[in-house]
Amino acid sequence: MSSAGASSANLEVEVVGPPSGSGRLVRRILRRPVAVVSIIVILLIYLSGIFAPFVAPHGFKETDFRNRYASPSIEHPFGTDELGRDVLSRVIWSARTTVIISVATVFAGGIVIGVTAGLLSGYAGGRTDNLIMRCAEAFSSVPDILLLLIISATLTDRVRSGARSVEDWTGIDGIVQSGAPEYVLVFVSLALFGWVGMARIIRSQVLALREGNYISAAQAMGASTPRILFRHLLPNVSNIIIVSLTLTLGAVAAAEVGLTFLGIGVHDPTPSYGIMISDYAGGIRQHPNLVLAPALVVAALVLAFNLLGDALTDVLSPRRR
Repeated sequence: MSSAGASSANLEVEVVGPPSGSGRLVRRILRRPVAVVSIIVILLIYLSGIFAPFVAPHGFKETDFRNRYASPSIEHPFGTDELGRDVLSRVIWSARTTVIISVATVFAGGIVIGVTAGLLSGYAGGRTDNLIMRCAEAFSSVPDILLLLIISATLTDRVRSGARSVEDWTGIDGIVQSGAPEYVLVFVSLALFGWVGMARIIRSQVLALREGNYISAAQAMGASTPRILFRHLLPNVSNIIIVSLTLTLGAVAAAEVGLTFLGIGVHDPTPSYGIMISDYAGGIRQHPNLVLAPALVVAALVLAFNLLGDALTDVLSPRRR
């Protein structure tokens, strides 16, 4: 290869990346009212959960037996429940559980496992591809709700016991009370199944991208496999990853609420929308506001993620611009 050809190939390898800059992407999103509203809803719910100790009017377990089943008012915008607990405060504290589990699940299952497995499977091919895809098929062929039930039933007590041992060994109190063991158990369980879809999507794109000239140039220049995967292939599938992660966050949030409602996810005293809906479902006729408050927040969050995912698909897809 001539020096001019080498320089051209090197330039092609180095400048390859996502088709649109971050500035143009932001401007395109801001021109879509639905996307802007979705982002506002997501930020409102997520930030309220992150800063729950500071923005919640009351504690999650704070009771007032003299003010049971209070109607919505300025002091209690969503009313109070059978124990006199402020429903708005419970909604805010429950958002923290949704934020922790959904973000941790998507990061561990979608990004760390799913993206890495998809890149490696599509680029390496052969036995590596077969091994990764057979593992994906094994996970997708088993009913996830059944395995989650088994994991929850068999490991919950052991994880709590391990957390208590950590408390005794380190002298740090409140690990079990904070719900950290249940958070870890739920997001690890969900991450075991959450990587399959992402891996398949990334693999299908990498199978085509690995034949590109810039990959051949990188190989000819002696680039290592990790560099090709994460420096050259990853930027070219970043648009798909962004859209997939957005939709996955909404799906994981709904899954966490559903599992908790069925008694598989987190349990009292850990705050959760699933626990609230389960506790208040029996009195929906007499006090519908108790169920509507957490249900509407969950519905708004999932809908916002879906609408934002659709908007990002239109913005990031060259054929839809």
